[in-house]
Amino acid sequence: MSKQFENKVAVTTGSASGMGKQTAIEFAKQGAKVVIADWADGTDTVNAIKALGGEALYVKCDVSKEADVKNVIDTAVATFGSVDFGFNNAGVELGGFPLEQTSVEEFDKVVGINLRGVFLCIKYEAIQMLKQGKGVIVNTASAAGLVGVPSLSAYTASKHGIVGLTKTAALDFGKRGIRINTVCPGAIRTPMLEDTMKNSAAAKEQIEASQILGRIGEPQEIADAVIWLCSDASSFVNGVSLPVDGGWVAQ
Repeated sequence: MSKQFENKVAVTTGSASGMGKQTAIEFAKQGAKVVIADWADGTDTVNAIKALGGEALYVKCDVSKEADVKNVIDTAVATFGSVDFGFNNAGVELGGFPLEQTSVEEFDKVVGINLRGVFLCIKYEAIQMLKQGKGVIVNTASAAGLVGVPSLSAYTASKHGIVGLTKTAALDFGKRGIRINTVCPGAIRTPMLEDTMKNSAAAKEQIEASQILGRIGEPQEIADAVIWLCSDASSFVNGVSLPVDGGWVAQ
C-alpha cells in the first residue's frame, strides 16, 4: 500500500523533541523525507526516522535568524529536491509573572522566536513552493493564541500574532497553490509542559484541573492534526486556526 506522502519532503522546525519530534516521525511514517530543523540537537529524531526505514536530516537552526531559516530551505531542496510541507513549530514559553514584570528583553526573545520565526519560515517555504506551484504549511500557535492567559503576556501576544499571520498568508497564497493553517494545542505532554508542572505544584494543579476531557493531550494527537491539515483530506481547509485542546477554549 502506498503512503500518502511518498516522494514528498517535509520541513519541520522545533522537532528535536515533543510535538515536533512526534510529528516529524509521523511525516516519515506517511512516506515523506523529513528535515529536522532545531536549535537543539535533532539527532534522536533523525535516528528514530531512520529506524523506521525513512529518510531524514538534521539542520541546526535558530528560527529568529533569517540566514538560518533560508539555509534550512536551501539544504532541503539541495538534498531532497523540494519542500512540499512546512511545519513551523519552534517556540519558547517565558512567563509566569504579570505584564509589568516582563522585561523588554524577554518580550523580544519570545516574539522573535515564536512570531518572527514563523514569519521567516513561511516566507522561505512559500518562495520555494511558489516555484513548485503548490505546497502546504502548518504553523503551531496555541490555545493561548485564541484566548488571553494571565501572566503570559509575551507568549500570548506571539501566539495571537501567528493566528493573524496565518490568516493573511492564507489569503496571499491561496490562489497560488499554497494552503496555510495553524494548530492551536492546549496542554500537551511535552518536555516543556512537564518542566512547568514539575517546577510548580500550583501550575500542575491548575493545568490538570482545567482539562475538559479529564486528561492532558499527547504529542501524537497534535501530529495527527498536522498530518490531516497537510493531506488531501483537508484540501478545502485554508486560513484556519484549529484548537487541539480537548475543549479548553470552549469554556
